[in-house]
Amino acid sequence: MGFRNSWGYCMCGLVGFIQRGADGDGLGPMVQKMADRIRHRGPDDGGSWCDPCAGIALGHRRLAIIELSDAGHQPMVSASGRWVIAYNGEIYNHRDIRRALDAEEAPPCWRGGSDTETILAAIEAWGVEGMLSRSIGMFAFALWDRQERALWLARDRMGEKPLYYGWQGNAFLFGSELKALAMHPAFSDEVDRGALALMLRHTYVPSPYSIYAGISKLPPGSFLCLRDGAREVEPVRYWSLAEVAESGASHPYAGSPHDAMDLLEQRLDTAVRRQMMSDVPLGALLSGGIDSTIIVAMMQAHSSQPVRTFTIGFDEEMFDEAPHARHVAGRLGTDHSELLMSAKDALSLIPHLPEIYNEPFADSSQLPTHLVMRLARSQVKVALSGDGGDELFGGYSHYLNYPMVWRRRYSMPLMVRRMIGAGIEFLPVGAINLASRSLGRFSGGELLGDKVRTVGARLREFENFDDLYVAQRRVWGDAAGVVIGSSIPENIFDNRSRWPEIRERASRMMAMDGLIYLPDCILVKVDRAAMAVSLETRAPFLDKEVVELAWSLPEGFKLHAGQEKWLLRRLLERYLPDPLVDRRKQGFSVPLDQWLRGPLREWAEGLIATDRLHREGFFDPTLIATAWRRHVEGQANLANQLWSVLMFQAWSETRASWKTGEKVMSFG
Repeated sequence: MGFRNSWGYCMCGLVGFIQRGADGDGLGPMVQKMADRIRHRGPDDGGSWCDPCAGIALGHRRLAIIELSDAGHQPMVSASGRWVIAYNGEIYNHRDIRRALDAEEAPPCWRGGSDTETILAAIEAWGVEGMLSRSIGMFAFALWDRQERALWLARDRMGEKPLYYGWQGNAFLFGSELKALAMHPAFSDEVDRGALALMLRHTYVPSPYSIYAGISKLPPGSFLCLRDGAREVEPVRYWSLAEVAESGASHPYAGSPHDAMDLLEQRLDTAVRRQMMSDVPLGALLSGGIDSTIIVAMMQAHSSQPVRTFTIGFDEEMFDEAPHARHVAGRLGTDHSELLMSAKDALSLIPHLPEIYNEPFADSSQLPTHLVMRLARSQVKVALSGDGGDELFGGYSHYLNYPMVWRRRYSMPLMVRRMIGAGIEFLPVGAINLASRSLGRFSGGELLGDKVRTVGARLREFENFDDLYVAQRRVWGDAAGVVIGSSIPENIFDNRSRWPEIRERASRMMAMDGLIYLPDCILVKVDRAAMAVSLETRAPFLDKEVVELAWSLPEGFKLHAGQEKWLLRRLLERYLPDPLVDRRKQGFSVPLDQWLRGPLREWAEGLIATDRLHREGFFDPTLIATAWRRHVEGQANLANQLWSVLMFQAWSETRASWKTGEKVMSFG
C-alpha cells in the first residue's frame, strides 16, 4: 500500500502459568502445548521461556506484520535481563516512544525494530505504569519481573485484545484464549452458571466474568500485579473510559461544529496513517456505512494504489449491504471483493463457532463477520475497520429513539401509558412488517414489527430511563429463571452506582455501550473471527486521541436534526456526495429467524431436545420448548433468545475436546 518501514509490529497470542513446586523439566513442554492451541493467532513463529525456580512459564505465538526477522521473536528478554514479556498487539506510537527514550541520559542500545523491544525499554526507563500511560495501541501482555519475582498482566484501553486469568488449583493461568488455558492439567472446566445467565441475558459474557468458574477477563485499561503467588489480586485502572466520558460531558468542546470537524479529521487521519504501517498486504473491511467508508476514504487518500476492500452480502435482499459497499468502492476507486452468504454457508460454519469463540457467544452477526474475515485473509494479512464509530459518535437508532420515546411517555399518566403500550403490543406483527416492507423502513437489518411491539412493552414496564436502556441491551429478560441453579452475579448493568455520571440520556447510553457492549461483544466478535484465520484487524476510531476527542464533543454534534452520527456524516461529505452519506444505517444482521424455521431447524432441534436438556441440567426444558414452539409457529420472533441457548449447547458439545487437544480446527 505504499507504507513500509523498519518499525516492528506483531499480532500474536500469549499464554502462561505460575505453578510453584512444579516439575521444572515439564514447564517448557506444558506451556508449548498450551501455546500450540492458539497457533492460529500466530502461525509465523512460536517460543517459550521458563524459570523453574520461580515456577513461571511464558508461551507465545507470532503473526509477523513488520520486523519479520528473528529480532521480533518472543518471549523477549529486556536488555538488562530483568524483564521477560509475551506480548500480543501493536503500539502504534512506538516510534515516538523510541525517540523519547533516545533523548534520555542513558538511551537504549536497540537490537531490532520491534515494538516489543520498545515496550521493554520503556518499562526499564519509566516503569510499567509509565509505559502504559505513554502507549497508544491495542495490546495485551504478560510481563515477568525476575528481580521482584512478580507477574504483570495488562490490557489496552478499549479492550481490543483479550486476556484471561485466574487460579485453578495451585496454578495461576493466563492467556489470550480459554482453550489454551484448558490444556493445563490444573484447569477445571466447571461452568459458572451465573456467567451463563449473563450470557443468555446479553448474548455474551460481560467482563470481568468468563464462562468458567475461577477464570476472569482482565478489564480494558487495566493491569494487575501478582507477587509471591498471592491468591487474591485486583485489577488496577490506568485509564478509564468512564472518567473520560464524564470529563468530556462536564467540560465539552467549546468550538464550532466546523472546527470540531477539522480537529476530528486531523486526529482520525493520524490514526489511519499510523495503522496503515505494514510490511505485509493490507486492506479494509467495507460495509458501505459511514464509519468504514470514512476509514477507507482516508486510506485511499494516503495510498499510491487502490486499497483492497472486502464486504459480504446475503441472498436475502433486505439484509444485503453489498450493493452499497460496491457503489462506495467504485466511487473511491478501491480494489473491491465481495462474497455472498447463504443459509448453506451459515450451516457449514456453525460447527466451527465454539472453536472460534472459546466461550458461548451469540451475536448472530458472528457468521458474516467470520466469512468476511476469511475473504479478506485470502488476499491480505491486515485489515482496517470502522469499529467504534457507532458508540463514540451516536450511530445506533436507539440513541435518538429511546430518549424521544421516554420524553413523550414520561409526561403521560401511568394509566394512559399502560393503555397505549397494551395497544401497541396488540398490533399484529405481520401487519407492521407488511407496512415496513412497503415503506422500505428497516433498522439494523430487522423488520419493524418486533421492534414496535418491544417499544409497546417497555412503555408499560419501566419507571426510569436507565431501566429502559438496560432492557434494550437484554435478550432474555429473566435469564436466571432459564438457567437452572443460577443467579445473576454483581454487574455494572444492575449496579447503577458504577455508571458514568452523565446527565444527557443519549450520551449516557453511548458511555455504557462503550464500557460493555463494545469491548465484550463487538470487539470479541471481531478479534476471534479475524484471529481464527490469522488476520490482524485495526480500528482507527479506537485510537486514544480520537476517543478522547469524541467524548469532548457536545451531544448535539453527534445527534442533530433527527440524524445519527451527524458530525461524521458532515465529515464524510468532504470525500463523498450526499446520497451516499445520508443512507440509513442497515447493520450487519442475518435473517436468523427465517433460518431457524428453515435450513437450521433440524440442527437446532437436536441441540435443544427436551431429553437432552433434562440430562445436561443447564436449562429449564419447559421454557426452552415453549420458546421454540412459539418461534417456529411464527407466534413471535425469538431467534436471538434461542440463538443464545443454541450457542451454549454447541460450545458445550465442543469444549470437552479442548482438554485433550483432540479438536484443532483450521478456519482458513
